[in-house]
Amino acid sequence: MAVSDHVDLPTFMEGVKKRNPHQPEFVQAVQEVAEDIFEFIGDKEDYHAQQILRRIAEPDRVVSFRVCWEDDAGNIRVQRGYRVQNNNAIGPYKGGIRFHPSVNESVLKFLAFEQTFKNALTGLPMGGGKGGSNFNPKGKSVREIMRFCQSFMTELYRHIGADVDVPAGDIGVGGREIGYMFGQYKRITNEFTGVLTGKGLEWGGSLIRTEATGYGAVYFLANMLATKGEDLVGKTAVISGSGNVATHAAEKIVQLGGKVLTLSDSGGFVHDPDGITQEKIDWVKTHKTHRRGRMQDYVAAFPGATFHEGKTPWGVPCDVALPCATQNELLGEDARTLVANGCRAVAEGANMPTDLDGVHVFKAARLLYAPGKASNAGGVAVSGLEMSQNSARRAWKEEELQQMLKDIMLGIHQSCLTYGDQGGGYIDYVKGANIAGRKKVADAMLAFGVV
Repeated sequence: MAVSDHVDLPTFMEGVKKRNPHQPEFVQAVQEVAEDIFEFIGDKEDYHAQQILRRIAEPDRVVSFRVCWEDDAGNIRVQRGYRVQNNNAIGPYKGGIRFHPSVNESVLKFLAFEQTFKNALTGLPMGGGKGGSNFNPKGKSVREIMRFCQSFMTELYRHIGADVDVPAGDIGVGGREIGYMFGQYKRITNEFTGVLTGKGLEWGGSLIRTEATGYGAVYFLANMLATKGEDLVGKTAVISGSGNVATHAAEKIVQLGGKVLTLSDSGGFVHDPDGITQEKIDWVKTHKTHRRGRMQDYVAAFPGATFHEGKTPWGVPCDVALPCATQNELLGEDARTLVANGCRAVAEGANMPTDLDGVHVFKAARLLYAPGKASNAGGVAVSGLEMSQNSARRAWKEEELQQMLKDIMLGIHQSCLTYGDQGGGYIDYVKGANIAGRKKVADAMLAFGVV
């Protein structure tokens, strides 16, 4: 008799924890999805007989490798590199590369797991993957970063390809790092293919890729508000982070008539009650990108603001909130504070920035709450469009890409409505996103048989 995975949620999660010891981020990501899909798959015997849930929670492969490089002082340095290829049921593995001291197998497995469903929601043919290293680019010279990227790619190139696995950038990996890695890939393989996205416009990149994640999160937020007959005009927003996603989310909020009150970095957050205007956003972009400055310097440039060292911005009263920094930055108590202060909607710009307690708080309050796999999918959507442009040896105009991004985010929103409508005017966007993304991947896996 065939063995079925038709077990209850606690038993399933106990198995996940046993198979993945000391990997809390990955276990958290699996549980957040499993909580929502168990009821949906209850009567779908094919899923159980084919162990689909168990198979989705096991990456196709996890590659770990040594990265040796030489610093400017002539010292040999050793880091660890990874590529997690989670699932390619609907297309080549697709997901970013992250350079940060916090990178480990658990973090990358959670990101690759989330990426699988996020990519499925876009409607584009992309599987899920993620990679990176515990290398810290902060404080490193440009030459050191180049040497590290080249060494990293000297191993990674064996595992990627335009039809196999197409990495992009992430925390610590921007256009400069993508350029160094692409140059090394081209040098080794003697091929000019669309093996990486986030490239420069001169050599195969796409317009609006830089803006896409932040803009997409705000488009999704606007779609949620529209279900209540509202828009962003006059609404106050608190945003965490001050990098690419946060600044472009702030930019789009301002363009749509909202007022941004906060931005942050690892040192604390800035509260500007006068509003962070486009001029101020441009200052932050320049200060963070070109001067490698800190957000605490904002108050010297704009004296009406205050800097709150070592704190997050979730205590500032607002209409909408966008966590755009990193995983588990918005905890249960923060969620309770946002709800108590009258926050109407939360759209995640980062990957899994809200912990499970916070997710449960938002759901219980029946908030308009979008998980990152839905609301921050704009970045990977435009990465997918970059892949298409590379394959066709062409480039689309900015107006075309902006419309495609809006259409993709609207399509993701519609998928969430399809599976997340709980009646009484409440849409559980987490449940909707988890079921819609998981169903597409699971059905493809069923079609392929046991592989």
